[in-house]
Amino acid sequence: MNDVELMLPGEFGAATRLSPKALRLYAEQGLLVPVRVDPGTGYRRYHRDQVSRGRLIGRLRGLGLSLARVATLLPLDPPARQAELRAWLAAQEEQLRRRRELVEALADADRPVAGTPMLRARPERKLLCREQRTHVDGLSDFVADTEQRIRARLRAAGLSSDGPTLVYFHGLVTRDSDGPVEVAIAFTGSVEPDGDLRVRLSPAGTDVFLPVAGVDADFPDVLRAYDAVEVWLDAQRLTCVGSPVEIWPGTGGAAVDVTYPVATG
Repeated sequence: MNDVELMLPGEFGAATRLSPKALRLYAEQGLLVPVRVDPGTGYRRYHRDQVSRGRLIGRLRGLGLSLARVATLLPLDPPARQAELRAWLAAQEEQLRRRRELVEALADADRPVAGTPMLRARPERKLLCREQRTHVDGLSDFVADTEQRIRARLRAAGLSSDGPTLVYFHGLVTRDSDGPVEVAIAFTGSVEPDGDLRVRLSPAGTDVFLPVAGVDADFPDVLRAYDAVEVWLDAQRLTCVGSPVEIWPGTGGAAVDVTYPVATG
């Protein structure tokens, strides 16, 4: 190796705009390893051919990429690397859009939801239902598909299929969280399960509910209705005893009722 082509860490750092700390870190991680290390003094030497790699690492790190992500990008040819970066950027823009959406929802958090939560009795009922994990972006399609299948199954059994759609949220459902969602329709009579459609008994009890108009029924605006119900529950010293349920359509022409089962005794 021609020593003329070797560079001291200071020279190499100046050429790549990388700090001594960064050079040590990248060497430890195997991203930018000196071509020569003196066994006695520990002095490191880099080759001039490594300058372009060092600059690339610096630019990638400047994007906020993790060391692991940088390591996967370095071996790629430029077109493949650019394609990966464009995909990463699109994901970042989508994440920023979601955060902006939630920030705007928080800004509207003090805007009151029309109506006041109320209590009502919940009868015992048999449900034909289907459960699946889904993000909020897939929620409408899952509910629509499941509702169609359940109503078709009830009609095939000669039963009424006109009841409202019950959507149970057994976990947090957002754009990033795919909590379990159960879609159900109450029925009277007898019907056999079919595939992932199952039958279960929902016990009688008491619900607190808040009708939500169409303008406030979509995510993330509907979160304000959940907040309003929860604040009301706290003020009334009532305890939620199960998963929240959205009932589509809601009471009195509302798009949806946001309901929570509560203990009243």
